[in-house]
Amino acid sequence: MTSSAINFRWPGAGPGLVLGCLGFVVVLCCEAQNLVPNHSFELRDSCLEVNTAYTENTGPLGWFSAGGTGDYFMSCLPYGAFNGVPLSSLAFQDPQDGECYVGVITYQQSQGVREYFMIQLLDPLVPEQTYYASFYANAAWNGNETYPQAYLASSHVGMLFTVQPRPWVNGDPWPTGGNVAQVYHPWLITDTVGWTLVSGSFVADSAYQYVMIGNHFDNANTDTLHFATFAWTPTAYTLIDNVCVSTDPDGCQLAQGISGGLGLDGVILFPDPANAEIAMSKIPEGTKLTIHDALGRVVWREGNVGSSWRKDVGSWARGAYVLHLEQQKRSRTFKFVLIE
Repeated sequence: MTSSAINFRWPGAGPGLVLGCLGFVVVLCCEAQNLVPNHSFELRDSCLEVNTAYTENTGPLGWFSAGGTGDYFMSCLPYGAFNGVPLSSLAFQDPQDGECYVGVITYQQSQGVREYFMIQLLDPLVPEQTYYASFYANAAWNGNETYPQAYLASSHVGMLFTVQPRPWVNGDPWPTGGNVAQVYHPWLITDTVGWTLVSGSFVADSAYQYVMIGNHFDNANTDTLHFATFAWTPTAYTLIDNVCVSTDPDGCQLAQGISGGLGLDGVILFPDPANAEIAMSKIPEGTKLTIHDALGRVVWREGNVGSSWRKDVGSWARGAYVLHLEQQKRSRTFKFVLIE
């Protein structure tokens, strides 16, 4: 993502890189069912505070920029670095797997630009073969920028499989989404605390060799939700980790009940920030709800929520809260803020 933070080299990355590579090789051998190499972005060339377009030999090795300057977030960087973990300029977020993840613009209002990361699969897909695919996504928020560049959540984050690579370098036209993807999340990803599982299956119709992650749909086909409102162009930014493609339905983590409804993944919390009332929609029947304040104290609890829900919070203390949902052994967490 475009930012003023550029090119700060963190010394001493070499020995750590060697150890990290050895550890990654072991994991890769143990997860032979996954056709995505460097699936959780652990294998890297160095540890840099940098914002640039990546080639397959820089940043997360094997992955390259297929649109814009998506970012590579690493825990080896100092706390609060531009692309550090857990605190960066764009988010406060621990990895879903390992110590690294990437992030891309998934919605931009004025020109509809998108950012993508792409990698070559270990083997080409076989036409007419069923494949199972998944990754984890998080709505980036609570970074250390005083005025966040990205302040929306978006829908339709997913995976596009291609025969040819689509490398992008500075100066190339920005991609805007072609409204096609084999696996995607048609609902808003609004969870800024936990990771949302995006998964699905498809039958390959070509010998695809590459997978490209991001939002492949244009603005007219993308839903958004504001976390806040600023004067500059509304933009959504999404973090991505632990990408998987397999011929085995047990080879990748798949959402339970994909064909049976949205579950907690479809729940929408609004508005955020709020003043007098908070609300949710698309809640599965029988959901349990708990709200904690910034000190971890329970301030509200309900045992059987369903469909839609509203709560008057006008008398509550201003500040940050965490809302936790549980339903059929699954859970989801939201953050929201009350303002004057």
